[in-house]
Amino acid sequence: MTGADAALLLLVGALSGFLNVMSAGGSMLTLPALMFMGLDSTTANGTNRVGIALQNVSAAWKYRRSGHHEWALAWRLSIPAIIGAIAGAYAATLVSDELFRWILIAVMIGASILMLMPKGAGIKTRRLERDEKLRWPIILALLAIGFYGGFIQVAVGILFIVLLYRVLHLDLIQVNILKVLIILIYTIPALAIFMGSGAVAWSYGLILAVGSMTGAWLGAKLTLGPSGARWITWLTLAIIGVIIVKLILDF
Repeated sequence: MTGADAALLLLVGALSGFLNVMSAGGSMLTLPALMFMGLDSTTANGTNRVGIALQNVSAAWKYRRSGHHEWALAWRLSIPAIIGAIAGAYAATLVSDELFRWILIAVMIGASILMLMPKGAGIKTRRLERDEKLRWPIILALLAIGFYGGFIQVAVGILFIVLLYRVLHLDLIQVNILKVLIILIYTIPALAIFMGSGAVAWSYGLILAVGSMTGAWLGAKLTLGPSGARWITWLTLAIIGVIIVKLILDF
């Protein structure tokens, strides 16, 4: 890995961490970046989880310091997601490099469309309480999202936003906090699956994580404040467009 590679990983990691906490979609930048640096798809997929885990540690710490304590509720929501993530991560270690690239292209196009969906203004929001009973469709949805997150992770935050905000109608601050905590919890066993398969390049992952943690800390701070960062969505979509073109040309 060259110095330019390390600098790029730091920059992409910071943008990814910021984007993941503010909304979702950071792995649409980091996963292709790792692949462009020469990692095979499985190793890039596993290495990406190092940054994901540590950026969510950074964001969770910032939320806790700000007085937001959602861990008990996050653990309840995470149980089906963990089961799904373990199955998804194992499935990801069995997929060929070429098939994974086509899956990544399809996912990035679909996630980009989801990022452009209306924000759902006018939804009457509420808070989810710790003792509230979860319906079976919600549990199954968490299981499916967990599988997807374990398999590829790209834009999984968008799926959590759809479930928690558009379906359960939770307020956006609670949605962002729960999203961060659930992803942190299920990423740990998913990362362990990739580690067991020897599919983690730690030098790349730790450098990526430094950038991701910095971006996540800033994103968590802005989530709790009045500031917005809508321009980041359009910047991200522009970068994604370039990445999709390069992925196709590299076949």
